[in-house]
Order: sequence, then C-alpha cells, then structure tokens
Amino acid sequence: MQKILVSACLLGAKVRYDGGDCLRHGVLDQWQQQGRIISLCPETLAGLPVPRPPAEIEQGNAEAVLRGKAAVRRQDGTDVTDAFLEGAELALRECWRHKIKVAILKDGSPSCGVCLVNDGSFSGHKIAGSGTTAALLIRHGISVFSEHQLQDAEQRVRELEQQVG
Repeated sequence: MQKILVSACLLGAKVRYDGGDCLRHGVLDQWQQQGRIISLCPETLAGLPVPRPPAEIEQGNAEAVLRGKAAVRRQDGTDVTDAFLEGAELALRECWRHKIKVAILKDGSPSCGVCLVNDGSFSGHKIAGSGTTAALLIRHGISVFSEHQLQDAEQRVRELEQQVG
C-alpha cells in the first residue's frame, strides 16, 4: 500500500502560522482510514511556534532558497530560512523512511506551496512557484500535488500501485 505525505493543516491540525487549519475531506478521509497518510507540518517540525508571524520567500523563489541564494523572511526582516530548510529536510527524510512517492501539500505556503506562493512583498500577491518543502521533494522525484489537485494525486497513487502489483 502506497503511503502519502499530507500537510497536517489539511487534516485539521491547527499548525498554520495563524493557528488555524485548512481541513479537507474526500479522498483524504478515505486514505486516512486506510492508514496511508503520514501527516506533518514542516514548519512546526522544525520548531517554529503556533501561532507565528507569517513568512515569505524572497521573490517567491524556493529553488534560490535551496541553493542558498535567497531567504525566507518575516515581515520585520527576521531570517527564518534555516527553519524552513530544516523542515523541508525532515519532510524528505519522512518520505524516504516510509518510501513515500506522493505528497499532498498546502498551496500558497512558503513551505508547502505547490503552484502558488506569496511574492515576498507581504502584499498578499501570489505568484507561480513552490515552497521550500515542495521544491525539495520534487527535486528528489516525489510527485507533489496541492489540495486542489486531489484527482491527479489519486491517479498517481493508482499508477504507482499498478507498477508494484
């Protein structure tokens, strides 16, 4: 049975920067009942508190952060890059540990964003891009989907299980 990494906030855990969650149902409920889901929040796993000040990636470029060429900062300028990189590494280790090949992550997050992230200006302006954890997982061959792409994720899980079975 294929295990799936899922952002904890999508499962109702109150781990977002504002202390909230983004609870989703449907296939996530089914997968949870089947024991497929490994739930985590890269930011809290790295020791960031809940609630916490929001953070954004400079120019929304997670690849530059992974290469050490950009930072993740709070609006007051505090650099929280190390925590975001640690969270991404810990998420990757969990994927390796559980042989995970599919992840469902919260879009828009500086860690978990899959398709969209904030542009780094703290204006609420979203741009195409991924968060640090999503970018690292993709870099290592894990299929990463947002909560808006659950049908695509289901299809990928079926494909992987057909390859094994």
